[in-house]
Amino acid sequence: MNYDIIVIGSGPGGYVTAIRAAQLGFKTAIIEKENLGGICLNWGCIPTKALLKSAQVFHYINHAEDYGLNKVEGSFEFPNVIQRSRGVANKMSKGIEFLMKKNKIDVILGTAKVQKGKKVSVTDKDGKVTEYTGNHIIIATGARSRELPNLPQDGKKVIGYRQALSLPEQPKSMIVVGSGAIGVEFADFYNTMGTKVTVVEFMPNIVPVEDEEISKHLEKSLKKSGIEIMTNASVESVDTSGGGVKATVKTAKGNIVLEADILLSAVGIAANIENIGLEEVGIQTDKGRVLVNEWYETSVPGYYAIGDLIPTQALAHVASAEGITCVEKIKGMHVEKIDYGNIPGCTYCHPEVASVGLTEKQAKEKGYDIKVGKFPLSASGKATANGNTDGFIKVIFDAKYGEWLGCHMIGEGVTDMVAEAVVARKLETTGHEIIKSIHPHPTVSEAIMEAAAAAYGEVIHI
Repeated sequence: MNYDIIVIGSGPGGYVTAIRAAQLGFKTAIIEKENLGGICLNWGCIPTKALLKSAQVFHYINHAEDYGLNKVEGSFEFPNVIQRSRGVANKMSKGIEFLMKKNKIDVILGTAKVQKGKKVSVTDKDGKVTEYTGNHIIIATGARSRELPNLPQDGKKVIGYRQALSLPEQPKSMIVVGSGAIGVEFADFYNTMGTKVTVVEFMPNIVPVEDEEISKHLEKSLKKSGIEIMTNASVESVDTSGGGVKATVKTAKGNIVLEADILLSAVGIAANIENIGLEEVGIQTDKGRVLVNEWYETSVPGYYAIGDLIPTQALAHVASAEGITCVEKIKGMHVEKIDYGNIPGCTYCHPEVASVGLTEKQAKEKGYDIKVGKFPLSASGKATANGNTDGFIKVIFDAKYGEWLGCHMIGEGVTDMVAEAVVARKLETTGHEIIKSIHPHPTVSEAIMEAAAAAYGEVIHI
């Protein structure tokens, strides 16, 4: 019952932390109240990508003639699409189970609560409470769909992302509130499958954290695909008394009422910090997040927090990196602090969106004299051959030193391309070094080199 490290939560923060701890020789236990892999593997990143792939295949089938193929009448059974997504998630969760055994990590199933004296009590499904002791306790309990007071979720007509992944039947119409990654991805999936979708966004632009040009292009693309988009708008109240949902939406021109079968609330997440013993132990929180130092230790020595619990980007890859950094620091290794200015963000709708670093607006606000280069995918041979020319690559460099300040992409497959910019920025690569790094032809990745060349007046293909 005594461990070097106890990890609470087995999402991409927790399970990665446990594996790295075990690799470093720590006797490790991980506590999970539901399914190994947490929200990301079971109800988030992975199953949503499975749904989006089904939608993409369905789109291709219905556009076979665009590729010189005979016309095909695409059809589907909605439960089968959901079932495939759940199957992918279950397979991944079993993979984590294998990794726990491989690394000799003890898996403890139940609900954890931290105690004073570096202890954790775990209540199993039968109500039995067992206490465990750990020299270091790492809290990685993640987050859940955030509920607004005027948008209470009943799980049937007003739902969160979890219900959106497992609806028993396809709704004919849907209102999506919020246009961040979660909202846009579900809007794209359901629209592609034939649901009438309306997106309501409070901010002036959809995917509001992205560069403004990317946001505007994505809005244009989604509207072209049939999604209705309302920006500068907010849902004031919902009425679920009838057969569907009636949402009163406040706009600049006054209130309007939208009607749909389902309303998906995608207005962000709330950290799971309640009822896990933080107050009793004396661990400090602020604005719904746990406060930590640069090595993820909380206000109480021996207790750590990583991932969606703390005030950093709520992304799976961030949680994983934080967990690895945390245990390597505990081991006494020479550890480099995470650069939160070089974290890639990805949205997996069609076209995809990926970005890292400063937007053009942010670069100007910071006082940089900048060089901006853009390359449309309509000028890419590979994108044209693929039949996916919607989008562009945008790069931003510091004019004085050539530092790569930001990279913003929209188009098919860009989430797999953004890593080039992340690595290059990590290595302090300049614009001309990108131009002189020979990219393979024909690939869509050439567009990054071409965009860099455009910033310096050397672009070839436009």
